[in-house]
Amino acid sequence: MKVRFLGHSCFVITSNTGTKIMTDPYNTGEEFKLSEIKESADIVTVSHDHPDHNNTAAIQGNPRVLKGSAKLNRIEFMVVQSYHDEAGGKERGGNLIFTFEVDGIKICHLGDLGHQLDDSQLSVIGKVDILIVPVGGGFTIDGAGATEVCKQINPKVIIPMHYKTAGLPFLADVQEFLNGKDNVTLSAVSEVEFTQESLPVKSQIIVLKPQLITD
Repeated sequence: MKVRFLGHSCFVITSNTGTKIMTDPYNTGEEFKLSEIKESADIVTVSHDHPDHNNTAAIQGNPRVLKGSAKLNRIEFMVVQSYHDEAGGKERGGNLIFTFEVDGIKICHLGDLGHQLDDSQLSVIGKVDILIVPVGGGFTIDGAGATEVCKQINPKVIIPMHYKTAGLPFLADVQEFLNGKDNVTLSAVSEVEFTQESLPVKSQIIVLKPQLITD
């Protein structure tokens, strides 16, 4: 299984059989200076209907768009209801956490999570191999909040998203999440490949290089 970071909260996860899952495709704009998405996918997950997460029209082909739990291409997608803020959604609405298993590896994409998780949410999420977590603050949990959520879930691999880059200057830098942590890999590429056998025993943070960032 391969995980490729396009930018912001958008990833392409490709199974060994070629099924492509895209998460939270973004729209570009004056303050959102990422290159346009020109990718195909079989399945697209959308955590919430904000323009930087729901641009499904940009996806080539004829993908199935998921905004809830479903089973597609023999992959079970489970949704956990959460919020975009710490006020029960009163400020920025709801947020869907997606969990799904690809090639025997369980992935959890937290979307624009804005709060700590409760016991019922953690129970549904369950054991996670790869956690994709927002760390940039402002509109989601920040570095400190993301650290606590990672402790709650205790995944084998942590991949940060939704942080400051050349095209997204209004978010906090990923370094604020990384400070004081060990077992961190700063990748020079946008894609990483995993097998069940290659997953680390000790939790590892992998910072992927966003593929579609513009200077």
